[in-house]
Amino acid sequence: MLLRGGTSKGAYFLAEDLPADPSSRDDLLLRVMGSPDPTQIDGLGGAHPLTSKVAVVGALADPEADVDYLFLQIGVDAAEVSDRQNCGNLLAGVGPFAVERGLLAAGDGRTSVRIRMLNTGDHAIATFPTPGGRVDYTGSAGISGVPGTAAPVVIEFPMGRRPLLPTGKVRDALAGAPVTCVDNGIPTVLIAASALKVTGYEDPGDLEGDPALAGRLREIRLEAGHLMGLGDVEGSTVPKLSLLAAPLHGGAVMTRTFIPVRCHTSIGVLGAASVAAGLRIEGGVGQDVARLPEGHVGRGGAARLRIEHPTGFLDIETSIEYGAEGAAPVVRRTAVVRTARKIFDGTVFPRSTDTAPLPARHSWTDPRTPPLRRR
Repeated sequence: MLLRGGTSKGAYFLAEDLPADPSSRDDLLLRVMGSPDPTQIDGLGGAHPLTSKVAVVGALADPEADVDYLFLQIGVDAAEVSDRQNCGNLLAGVGPFAVERGLLAAGDGRTSVRIRMLNTGDHAIATFPTPGGRVDYTGSAGISGVPGTAAPVVIEFPMGRRPLLPTGKVRDALAGAPVTCVDNGIPTVLIAASALKVTGYEDPGDLEGDPALAGRLREIRLEAGHLMGLGDVEGSTVPKLSLLAAPLHGGAVMTRTFIPVRCHTSIGVLGAASVAAGLRIEGGVGQDVARLPEGHVGRGGAARLRIEHPTGFLDIETSIEYGAEGAAPVVRRTAVVRTARKIFDGTVFPRSTDTAPLPARHSWTDPRTPPLRRR
């Protein structure tokens, strides 16, 4: 099933319909998406990281969750499949997909699906309309970066298990730039745009085409990877780098986020969650540029912040708390409204294999053999 989840688009599969062996699964998904090829002309991919994504969903017998969700980022012009990050946008489609595939029954009115995110081990609860026990994708909720409106999907993230400040410090210096490293769902490095000699209001394409900026960002990413406990991140899509500037449209901050070398035309859900939490940390780099209502920094209850990005904004509610004097801040709650829409449900015909064949039960090289079919 192909769904738009938030500001991303991806192919959703039941775990049982894919090869159990990760290498065979990844080979199949590369051929399904049409990678490696900058146009992905021979597959489902849309020639951009935001449209070259896969969600693998499976039933789960667990007191804390209903389904498992594994996110896979499929390389566009490289034969790469990465599970080193999560995707909060595709997360918006996991609940509806699980109901559509019969992994759990829908309620009459609204349904909440408890999701375990396998990439990180974190949990989320997605709530969406199901009148008459069927998923309804129509509605009046609009999100920036997506034309039209759709039914709201409310996603709530309970308290995370990892420290909000993975380096143990409010500020670090990486490649000569002051930064704040945060992790509220996805490892993110917050940097004042002015520290990198840009305004933070540039078009994403202009930022991508700046070789000096690209070199500086690469230095920061590599240093941050080690400092945040991620190791060598040369071939990884995390940590994200988010440039911060003063808001232009009444929000809390303007952002330009790199994933990792392409500049996001909007911002990811988990990236925005990390930015929002980071802005509320006393002494963080965000305080130098953000405009927060009084009481939204440091101690306090939940606060809804508007994170501006190249194509609009994302509203996110985040609550952080400080414990005893000198204790690190912790995130108590994060919630966001996204939308999702089913685009098509059917059969995909993977490109024939260029190397070794997949296991005998999956014979894709002969066009007369059965394709990968939906249930």
